[in-house]
Amino acid sequence: MYFASDNSGPVAPQVMAALNKANEGYAMPYGSDEIMGRVRTQIRQIFEAPEAEVFLVATGTAANSLALSTYADPWSAIYCHEVSHIDNDECGAPEFYSGGGKLVPLGGDNAKIGPGIFDDRLAKDLGKDVHRSQPGILSITQTNEMGSIYTLEEIRTLTGIAKKHGIPCHMDGARFTNAFVSLSCTAAEMTWKSGIDILSFGGTKNGLMGVEAVVLFDPARAWEFELRRKRGAHLFSKHRFLSAQMEAYLTDDLWLDLAGKANAACARLENGLGSVPNSEILNTPEANIIFAAWPRSGHKRAHEAGAKYYLLPFGTSLEGPDDEVLQARLVCNWATTDADVDRFVAAIKG
Repeated sequence: MYFASDNSGPVAPQVMAALNKANEGYAMPYGSDEIMGRVRTQIRQIFEAPEAEVFLVATGTAANSLALSTYADPWSAIYCHEVSHIDNDECGAPEFYSGGGKLVPLGGDNAKIGPGIFDDRLAKDLGKDVHRSQPGILSITQTNEMGSIYTLEEIRTLTGIAKKHGIPCHMDGARFTNAFVSLSCTAAEMTWKSGIDILSFGGTKNGLMGVEAVVLFDPARAWEFELRRKRGAHLFSKHRFLSAQMEAYLTDDLWLDLAGKANAACARLENGLGSVPNSEILNTPEANIIFAAWPRSGHKRAHEAGAKYYLLPFGTSLEGPDDEVLQARLVCNWATTDADVDRFVAAIKG
């Protein structure tokens, strides 16, 4: 009953097997391994982007920060949602790697940037005003921190506003696949065909040990990204162990299968929590994240039964009146079973 984070889930067996196989013998270092060549081809095919350049790093923070810094100057504004991961959970890494780029948090319902809010902010920042940060890059998150998904129309509206002013667009896709399996579209339609220039394509939250891909749909930026990755200490010498994970992930649609399992578990959890007396679902779960509230007594029973998840605000105490309603954030992963969900709901109900 582990709903604290999809980062807490195990590595998929197919990935562990691929790592063991990659450990046999020798391979060229620093991304020159043969497996990486196959990964590059796989991603180009999936995204219908034969010219795209693909690089691997070990963490989502590295993927986002290096991607953003490739487009953002030190005097640039990096537009993002006010609850985005890059603004709230990366310890200033985007600013650090861009040499001082300024994160500009914007509002919008369901953790999705409001087009009007973005347009209004650009109206203030556009123009050669030496006293202001200059428009640099737009970053959107898919799936976002509230478990919501941008529709293709919503992506295109935001990127259209950006493109009108020559502003490039980044997608933080740490949970890209969870969104992808929920939308009836292609990977190309959710990215470059909708105006995305650079993508952080996540795997760690979806069954990998630790690897994320950065996909540059504009290959002209590739050399700069390579230099930034090396200078930022994120070029692995034994790179084959990153490549092996990603190859296994993309083989036989494993990436889609794992995300589908996580999303299905979340849907089952939503249904179960809806049957808890005095409970409330606080978001519209569209992928693998759910926010809900129920009385403290139910939280106590769940924790006593061994459940792991976060109360909101973080740090909320289990001590207090049993009938007080407390909020929670719960995240399913590929290994979350129906039995896990049913035991959790039963524990809450007592």
